[in-house]
Amino acid sequence: MVAYSKAGMKAVDKYVRENYDRIGIKVPKGRKTDIENYAKSRNLSVNALISSLLQNEMGLSEEDWKRSAEE
Repeated sequence: MVAYSKAGMKAVDKYVRENYDRIGIKVPKGRKTDIENYAKSRNLSVNALISSLLQNEMGLSEEDWKRSAEE
């Protein structure tokens, strides 16, 4: 296991706050486990799975997906 310093964790938290938005979703009871298992079966995190699905649904390239809509 990798040990992280408080300063390192603080820097990562700051980077995430400045570069990403957070979205919370609600799913029916039991679906969370289904989604986690589905993502795991594809070697993805739940975040990566949902991001990929949204990117594809919105018809965005990887480059466009990562670019801020405000640019």
